[in-house]
Amino acid sequence: MPRKRRKLSKDMEAEIAAAQRKVELVMAMIYDITDEETQGEYLSGFEQINAAASHLSESYVLKGFCEETEGALALYKGLLERFEQEYEL
Repeated sequence: MPRKRRKLSKDMEAEIAAAQRKVELVMAMIYDITDEETQGEYLSGFEQINAAASHLSESYVLKGFCEETEGALALYKGLLERFEQEYEL
């Protein structure tokens, strides 16, 4: 039985690329913090966002554009928004 083709979306691909760039930028900003305690606090606060971005990218590669990837994108955006409200970089 042939495998179903993945549905792709240029908009979703652009969102994923922007998410990956944002994660890299925030991680670089966190690693620039000189106080180790503060840096650790920011890293632990950003850990879930990093995982959400990775999951988004992986699920898009495996499944394409679907409800799961749309949900993963919404989760990533919500987590990022909350992080930006709670932490100042």
